[in-house]
Amino acid sequence: MHLEILPLAITMMAGPQIMSAIILVTTRQPVRVSLAFLAGVFVATLVGVTITRGIFALVGSAVSFDHSGNKGSVGLVVQYVLVAALIALAVKNVVRRETIEPPKWLARLMEATPRKALLTGLLVILLMPSDIIVMLTVGAHLEQVDAGLGSALPFVGLTVLVAAIPLLALVLFHRRAAHAMPQVREWMNSHAWVINVVTCLIFIALIV
Repeated sequence: MHLEILPLAITMMAGPQIMSAIILVTTRQPVRVSLAFLAGVFVATLVGVTITRGIFALVGSAVSFDHSGNKGSVGLVVQYVLVAALIALAVKNVVRRETIEPPKWLARLMEATPRKALLTGLLVILLMPSDIIVMLTVGAHLEQVDAGLGSALPFVGLTVLVAAIPLLALVLFHRRAAHAMPQVREWMNSHAWVINVVTCLIFIALIV
């Protein structure tokens, strides 16, 4: 796995994904539900990369995300479309910043059971458009360098590590983390548009 792919793991957890992890450490069973969430993230990321790797193995080199390709290639067209869409989304978030709120399902995580946390970990990866794009990019990269799924394990591991940051903070810093996490959660709730814009800019930078 080339090093330029690893930062995509941070993008995987940007937005509602990391907000979910923060909310879960403020529940009544923070360790159990957080571990279940991390298991869901791990399985979903591994399955997602496996599927996308298989897709690009079938289509071969017809779609490439490599900048060295022909300017008229499908890969570059996809890149331009993605960048344009992300710019439009960032502008939309800035214009509508006063009315943008986090998804309502995030609030329901306060009463999450380990089973619900596991399902949340699966769905926030497999159903998020940004994560699907990231996993497609990783799958395309694996096909281009003719690498097996083992090469994707650093990416999967780093994704889980980013998702585990709130739980690690709770375990390492105990009371201070327990006091800080609700404040972080509230800040992220009130600044959802900032998180969305930063996520768009990070992904644009990674594509370009």
